[in-house]
Amino acid sequence: MQNVMDTLRARGFIRQTVYEEELYEMLGRESVPFYIGFDPTADSLHVGHFMQLVAMKHMQDAGHKPIILIGGGTAMIGDPSGRTDMRSMMTKETIAHHVACFREQMSRFLSFEGENAAVIVNNADWLLGLNYVDFLREIGVHFSVNKMLTAECFKTRMERGLSFLEFNYMLMQAYDFLVLHQRYGCSLELGGDDQWSNILAGADLIRRKEHKPAYAMTFELLTTSEGKKMGKTQKGAVWLDENKTTPYEFYQYWRNTADTDVEKCFRLLTFVPLEEIAELCRYRDERMNAAKDRLAYELTAMVHGKEKAEKARAEAKGAFGGDEGTMPEVRIPKSCETLLQALTAAGLCKSNGEARRLVEQGGVSVNGERAADPNQPLPEGEFTLFKGKKVRVRVVREG
Repeated sequence: MQNVMDTLRARGFIRQTVYEEELYEMLGRESVPFYIGFDPTADSLHVGHFMQLVAMKHMQDAGHKPIILIGGGTAMIGDPSGRTDMRSMMTKETIAHHVACFREQMSRFLSFEGENAAVIVNNADWLLGLNYVDFLREIGVHFSVNKMLTAECFKTRMERGLSFLEFNYMLMQAYDFLVLHQRYGCSLELGGDDQWSNILAGADLIRRKEHKPAYAMTFELLTTSEGKKMGKTQKGAVWLDENKTTPYEFYQYWRNTADTDVEKCFRLLTFVPLEEIAELCRYRDERMNAAKDRLAYELTAMVHGKEKAEKARAEAKGAFGGDEGTMPEVRIPKSCETLLQALTAAGLCKSNGEARRLVEQGGVSVNGERAADPNQPLPEGEFTLFKGKKVRVRVVREG
């Protein structure tokens, strides 16, 4: 069987590692327990987590054991990595609710049965009961403040102010790795490249305290060719929960991927063979649309199932391919009388202000005719609403 590092490297995942030759040999020789941490800062995973889930599946399919660490304890502090502000703290009850929402979504990617079954653990189980003095004596002694201050996750916050609360985050994440090593034999932590300093700190702590090998590996961040993080729309994050981002919206997000990013998304987010990806993305012209359609279908099927992916594909073709019978439908209250009210009620705009600006800028059409007045009355019965070039829905007034 191919070494999983070869698979991850060929598909463009790997950014940084330590003791790479040792790690490669170990992954090719034995089943390795590994972990990735997820902060329960919302009640759904989003596109930003997608790569981590796919990477875990590659690892599990190669015979390695995934440990999903839910940051129920560290989320009560907030991770400063990649942020210029302090993340608000959450209550235990909120965190517990978010943790409960994650498992069902993760089960679409990972198996929780078998020899290398995935397990979910919560670091609140060992962090919330820590004795602070004991923690400083046993763990803090292994950390250099001077070295910590050179970490990128702290440097970006120094000018605005870094709280002592957040300064402890690196120690706690490193301690997580140590606990998982002691309880599960975990010797590898994976994560996004913005977590490099924290992941490296954990591997170093195990080597110093346990005198045993531990490894770190980070992945490329999911960004566009322009360097912007993927997974954001005008409505906010692209969620894996269909109640937050519908399968149609999810499909359309990927269908609208820029030509220059399609091949990268295929490699990092799907399991389509590399040779097939190369053929799909071979032409940089209108034939790229077929690749985008395949990408959108593959990802929607992974997250929402094939039936909903087929429906989303049909709705997209209805909205943009002339088959109005399969166009996505939204219902608004009968009390809506103006275009402004319809745009907000249909969820196409967050506020009246956004809806008014969109109409005034020429971004809205009703039944194929561009609208000029946000207060214009709505047509009788059903009508088609077009927002920009990429969103088209059939609107039905209830009652």
